[in-house]
Amino acid sequence: MPDLFSPFRLKDVTLRNRIVMSPMTMHRSVDGKVGDYHVMLYGSRAAGGFGLVFPEQIAITPEGRTTVGCAGLWNDDQIEGLARVTSIIKEMGGVPAIQLGHTGRKGSEQKPWEGKLQLPPDHPHGWQLKAPSAISYGGRYTYPVEEMTVDEISDVHRAYAAAAKRALEAGFEWLEMHFAHGYLGASFFSPLANQRTDHYGGNFDNRLRYHLEALDAVRAVWPERLPLTMRLGSDDLHPAGVQFDEAVAAVARMKEHGLDLADLSIGFNTDEMTDPPFARMAFMVERGARVKREIGIPVGVSWNLGLPAVADQVIRDELIDLVFLGRPALSNPHWPVWAARELAHQDPFSLVPEDWGWWLRNFRAHEACIGWPVPGASPLLETEARPA
Repeated sequence: MPDLFSPFRLKDVTLRNRIVMSPMTMHRSVDGKVGDYHVMLYGSRAAGGFGLVFPEQIAITPEGRTTVGCAGLWNDDQIEGLARVTSIIKEMGGVPAIQLGHTGRKGSEQKPWEGKLQLPPDHPHGWQLKAPSAISYGGRYTYPVEEMTVDEISDVHRAYAAAAKRALEAGFEWLEMHFAHGYLGASFFSPLANQRTDHYGGNFDNRLRYHLEALDAVRAVWPERLPLTMRLGSDDLHPAGVQFDEAVAAVARMKEHGLDLADLSIGFNTDEMTDPPFARMAFMVERGARVKREIGIPVGVSWNLGLPAVADQVIRDELIDLVFLGRPALSNPHWPVWAARELAHQDPFSLVPEDWGWWLRNFRAHEACIGWPVPGASPLLETEARPA
């Protein structure tokens, strides 16, 4: 029976445990390049015991960013910084993963702490938004959106492939495509955002075409020995949007096109959701278990899995394969070590580098002096709020 600390193998990659640091955008990049801050942030999480470590979503084009502070991989100059990130993650015992994405109609924003309002195309830090259809998201996303041409869709698929090649050169060993949270991939799948009348819109097959072509483009350049996964917007929580039954069928089709694992999340193609579940513990697990059971593909989910006992149980029950942690990973860089102590793991300090673990293992009698939390007390944020 697996548990939270069991190794997990996918293709030629083996994770030391089932704990994943989810991508979270830091808005700290300049011209799409990551720097010392990112090396510190992701290296510390690998040192803290996370098995798989994602930097933030990496944009495949300048217009695919959320803000001008987002990281990218649309040119070769951006490889060096990401190579530093992959190097430190590997040195600390983790596996470096990359999430490639395009924000579509939810881009051209201010940084969150500056107001997070959408900027007009003529603003120095703004750009013209593109999407499946000329439909603005609404709410704070107010500026006009242009419908993508078929040639522009092909350009995006080529950009995914080019970024995947650079990701391999930078040393990443796991590639995920971000097709959730209202971004470009998610909007192609959703009738709320996609009202095209050509072969990219309308019925299920047409709305899924963008995903399959993008997967094919990346699979052609990404080595078969390395995992190719997708964060899928699997439910819009709206009667006119994506329904979960469609997502199950979509994963089955994508598996035929080389998808190795499904990372399931919410579509977020509208703010007008029916009965939002975001305050409920582990609410995506049941959906993930269904995909795992019916499609026969490994599954990971996030959302409110920050309690070690809950995260461990969903793995022990073989409902999902990987636990994705966002805000808990930011709150506690040693969440895996803390979880191992909470769960009475026989050697929690085996999760950190050997030299570090030696010091902690040999001075456990002085926990009050070195500041380790006692069982039942932690700075962990037990739930994750809904992302923007």
